[in-house]
Amino acid sequence: MSDSKIGNAKAGEWEFWIDVGGTFTDCLARTPEGEILTHKLLSSGLTPGVVVETPSPIQILDPLRRGDPPDFWRNYACRLFDVEGNPLYAGRVVQFDAASGTLTLDKVLPVDLPKQVRYELKGEEEAPVIAIRYLLKLPMSEAIPPIQVRLGTTRGTNALLTRRGARTAFITTQGFKDVLLIATQDRPKLFDLAIKKPEPIFAETVEIDERIDAEGNILRVPDQNRIREQVLALKERGIESLAICLLHAFCNGEHEELVERIAREVGFDEISVSSRLAPLIKLVSRGDTTVVDAYLNPVLRSYVRGIRRSVGDSSLKLMTSAGGLIDAEHFVGKDSILSGPAGGVIGFSRVAERAGFVRSIGFDMGGTSTDVARFDGTYEREFETKKAGVRIVAPMLAVETVAAGGGSLCKFDGVKLVVGPESAGANPGPACYGRGGPLTVTDMNLFAGKIPQEDFPFPLDCEIVRQKLQGLCDEIADSPLGTKYTPRELAAGFLQIANANMVRAIRNISVAKGYDPRDYTLVTFGGAGGQHACAVARTLGISRVLAHPLSGVLSAYGIGLADIRQFGEQMVLQPYSTEQLQSLESVFAGLEGSAREKILAEGVAAENIEPANRSLDLRYQGVETALNIPLPDDGDYAKAFETQHRRIYGYVHPNRPLEIVTARIEVVGTLPRLEPACETRVERRPVAKRHSEVDFAGVSERTPIF
Repeated sequence: MSDSKIGNAKAGEWEFWIDVGGTFTDCLARTPEGEILTHKLLSSGLTPGVVVETPSPIQILDPLRRGDPPDFWRNYACRLFDVEGNPLYAGRVVQFDAASGTLTLDKVLPVDLPKQVRYELKGEEEAPVIAIRYLLKLPMSEAIPPIQVRLGTTRGTNALLTRRGARTAFITTQGFKDVLLIATQDRPKLFDLAIKKPEPIFAETVEIDERIDAEGNILRVPDQNRIREQVLALKERGIESLAICLLHAFCNGEHEELVERIAREVGFDEISVSSRLAPLIKLVSRGDTTVVDAYLNPVLRSYVRGIRRSVGDSSLKLMTSAGGLIDAEHFVGKDSILSGPAGGVIGFSRVAERAGFVRSIGFDMGGTSTDVARFDGTYEREFETKKAGVRIVAPMLAVETVAAGGGSLCKFDGVKLVVGPESAGANPGPACYGRGGPLTVTDMNLFAGKIPQEDFPFPLDCEIVRQKLQGLCDEIADSPLGTKYTPRELAAGFLQIANANMVRAIRNISVAKGYDPRDYTLVTFGGAGGQHACAVARTLGISRVLAHPLSGVLSAYGIGLADIRQFGEQMVLQPYSTEQLQSLESVFAGLEGSAREKILAEGVAAENIEPANRSLDLRYQGVETALNIPLPDDGDYAKAFETQHRRIYGYVHPNRPLEIVTARIEVVGTLPRLEPACETRVERRPVAKRHSEVDFAGVSERTPIF
């Protein structure tokens, strides 16, 4: 909890900004009086703890529960586990005494219950709702009053990575059923001998006997009765969602709309149509985007409905991958991939600017992964990218993700030490959580002394980490590698590997794009960012590291700083010329008008809508790759293109003509800012509250704790 005050609070109504990560959910609330409160919990909705005492055969006591809201845990399921994570007891809380931290259960506890046994509390609501209730001090039995909720979630990302989306069918033009399987035949790892293609996320493919040419002319009209038979058969085979992507639909979506109408008549509710989602050339990219949208929409709608049931008629907006907020009813799969990390980009860029740093690199290390991004006054975006083996055509903040988070597994593969990409997640979590979990980066930091146990929200078991590290040391010594490590050396080695992975990600967003990281300030945030930021900065030659007071919940803070954003795009595919630029004025005007209407529909007043930001995708004629060029101050797109091309690729073709690929706009509807009412710069050095022994690269040093 913080006593800082925030301006622009709406009288009588609470506001919540929530970031749901792969491991932790961070919640930041603003009271009607402008006070800021924070709460962090596991994204699984589980609340762990240790039984310190059993006052009676139906009671357990945990001092860390003292101060929780009165009777908050009533009706929560309670399970007890031994040190290996094996279940010992299952019951339900019937009473909670916040003064003592005593939970009264509905069943008698086992007689031979071990000492310091661990427990879990589990409610029936999603983690964001539990966080809201905790800060409002409302038990499950009471209704949540009208509030404002802004939410960023990795639910869509996780469903895509784990392939747990809806059972989806891909509907395309006859003769093109294999187009997404063949794709572009590119190989990210060119020299791999054993090539492993990503598994398709669609379950079936249906071909429609129709044809539209590249000019949008209808060559073959589809048979409606045959289409009805095909989609009805899909329904009977258990298909939940449809992705409709027909050839050349970007210039004429009539046939896609026909298939959609028939599918709805048959009973399909979840349908994604490519001509509305991504009306651009490139069948593979458009098809992949449509499939992703159809694959994730049912998952996201179910998740949003669950939250909506708990918050009632409260305002609920979600963060998109592009860094803007949108009403929950309009939140779709293709815009969900970076919903969580986008809040962090907004957050780190704003706090860096307020601290006087124009150029900054965000370093967001959470429980599952680390997200890095670059900011130098404008947000860098990608309009076509590849995530989890799938191409997505949608505006996204340029975020590089690496599987190195606090929960990343630390293991020996028989030849070398490996960190990630698998994660222990929130359940069972790291070994130190005491639920039988594997060794992770968090365990290495705990063993190194970088995590003060007394400051953690629940007890950590350092002894089990030491035992597992010793076991791994013995395994490595007995392997063909034969290296003899001490637990301290092994922990330091794992941390060095994790740091190297994160350094590589930062170089991908800076050096690989022509930017020197030494010119930037590293803004560290996320639950684990502070444990690695200095080592990462030192490797990159970065001299300044900024840690905001709310760095542990900065992604949630960034969601509170976000605005409503709408994007528009139209394919051009014409030679670059002054005359062509003039003819695009009507195109830009149409795109801007459509975006403004959508923002007005979100409840933003007309006077709060900013002038549109225009840009063009340009490329040399005969080249496939285009660069997005924002409107320069002097209006000379060609000059700006050459500057950017030289910075990225190191050369230009001065006599080669340019081609305009796509015209794009971005319109922003500003919302009341979450800004500190005042800031005070303090020149004095902070005073350490205690000192502790901490290992740095295997060397123990007496370190101040502030």
